[in-house]
Amino acid sequence: MKILFVGGTGTISMAITRLLAQRGDELWLLNRGNRSAELPENVKTITADISNEADVLEKLGDTEFDCVGEFIGFVPAQIERDIMLFSGRTKQYIYISSASAYQKPPRSHIITEETPLENPYWEYSRNKKACEELLFEAYRRDGFPVTVVRPSHTYDERSVPLGVHGSGGSWQVVKRIMDGKPVIIHGDGSSLWTVTHNSDFAKGFVGLIGNPKAVGEAFHITSDESVSWNRIYQAIADALGTELKPYYVSSQMLAEMGKGYDFTGSLTGDKSNTVWFDNSKLRSLVPDFKAEISAEEGIKRTVKYILAHPEFQNEDKEFDAWCDKVIETLEKAKEAMYG
Repeated sequence: MKILFVGGTGTISMAITRLLAQRGDELWLLNRGNRSAELPENVKTITADISNEADVLEKLGDTEFDCVGEFIGFVPAQIERDIMLFSGRTKQYIYISSASAYQKPPRSHIITEETPLENPYWEYSRNKKACEELLFEAYRRDGFPVTVVRPSHTYDERSVPLGVHGSGGSWQVVKRIMDGKPVIIHGDGSSLWTVTHNSDFAKGFVGLIGNPKAVGEAFHITSDESVSWNRIYQAIADALGTELKPYYVSSQMLAEMGKGYDFTGSLTGDKSNTVWFDNSKLRSLVPDFKAEISAEEGIKRTVKYILAHPEFQNEDKEFDAWCDKVIETLEKAKEAMYG
């Protein structure tokens, strides 16, 4: 098939790009070209800023596609632009939304595609919902061929999945574990969460491409495994061969103390909630879909990769200092309270 990805080199999309290249599809990536050196040889690129509509239209010309995948659309204005750019140009438009848009707090820990999209805690998630609404309206009104995909916590070889981290990514937490420092975990670490390796996500995504029954529908694509946050952090320590020293702080307290970090959105609006995703709808169209990489195995691979690639060991001294300050403040409060 002839496929265009807007983006195509990020955490979620790079594995899909590699899988389609391996399969032999004619794949085009429209992006700014920042990771072109990592792409398979048979992937074609259109170097452009998608927000420059005139430039994109000129470079696309009259080219048509079997599928367009949008990986970097976050607000309704970007979706309105896409509807204009790709109407009549593609047989299918797959939009990457987010499972964080599902109802928070959830009425049930079992999440299906029928779970309401109601997240009052995170603007990111509300924007994703608004984008979906625009697309489904265009589908009902004009037949715009949308398929919505909602990933949950998807990760790759460059960053371990975490609940609490700074703007610099996961390395600083990994480093704290290596250095024997306490690591902040939200709540008591017992809530269950689902992390999905991007290579598993890619299999489900590719199975929806070109399937006419997927048009006009929404699907989440996740692992079937739910693990506690304690288990996730312990897996990191095990992969490092060192001791985990957890320091538990409630999500509410982290939100209050996390100046500069949106822990209200990322924790209360997402990761602090126990969830299990029912992938039955996906399997009705992609019956052989199976997430094969467990949390422990995926984390082990990621830690090994990061340790072997210093370019992904990006220190975040500001977050490290914030962790130390939070722990110091709470320990002093405990001492004052209990003596």
